[in-house]
Amino acid sequence: MTSGTPNSRVDTSVPHSARVYDFLLGGKDNYLVDQEVAEALPPEGRVAALQNRAFMHRAVAYLAEQGTDQFLDIGTGIPTAPNLHQIVQGINPKARIVYVDNDPIVLRHAEALLISHPEGGTEYLQADVRKPGTILDAARGFLDFSRPVAVSLIGLLHFLPDDEDPRGIIRTFVDALPSGSHLVLTQGAADIDPDLGAEASDSYAKGGIRVALRTHAEALRFFDGLDLVPPGLVTASSWVAGEAPADPEPSGLYAGVARIP
Repeated sequence: MTSGTPNSRVDTSVPHSARVYDFLLGGKDNYLVDQEVAEALPPEGRVAALQNRAFMHRAVAYLAEQGTDQFLDIGTGIPTAPNLHQIVQGINPKARIVYVDNDPIVLRHAEALLISHPEGGTEYLQADVRKPGTILDAARGFLDFSRPVAVSLIGLLHFLPDDEDPRGIIRTFVDALPSGSHLVLTQGAADIDPDLGAEASDSYAKGGIRVALRTHAEALRFFDGLDLVPPGLVTASSWVAGEAPADPEPSGLYAGVARIP
């Protein structure tokens, strides 16, 4: 289940956000160019990567516990256990997951993403989020779009500047999903610590990676027309379904889960 559009050759001469993220998480599937970008980030960059991952675990576990058994994970990144399917199939072995990424190195590791519980299933699609129609067409061959699907865009939207129409991309996915589906996302914050955000953005920019940090109000617009699950759009470390931790760790990421009415 692959798209023929993306280039299947791994370019080790330029950094890639998925490989930078892998390095921040302590992975080994990255190159010197990726490491240089990661090491130039402020220390909070590594913290943000860990918080991003931890939020994903909590959010998809919550959805699986609520009965969601179909997941479309866009911007999967290099496999880092436990992966999304391991979380949700540990709750519902029959869950089905489609992973999507445009970095060819993720394709090399797709086998790890396809180790599914026998009662469920996983698939991998090499495609670009900027072509949501291609992703939806392929995903319909594996997921049943007459039933709820959770679409996750974790750690991805801050690599989509406004000129790439992230709101339009999200709307295309949301419009394709039935009532009872969910949207899960994180977004780098522009207004929690502006100086720190600018420093991180500059480090990525020097590596040729565009970053679009957004304010809370701007990130909230991604959920227009949807019903945010409590506690709403909050920092990643604060997101626990139905409640807010008394003393969350500082975070520069916004995170939210919303139901499609």
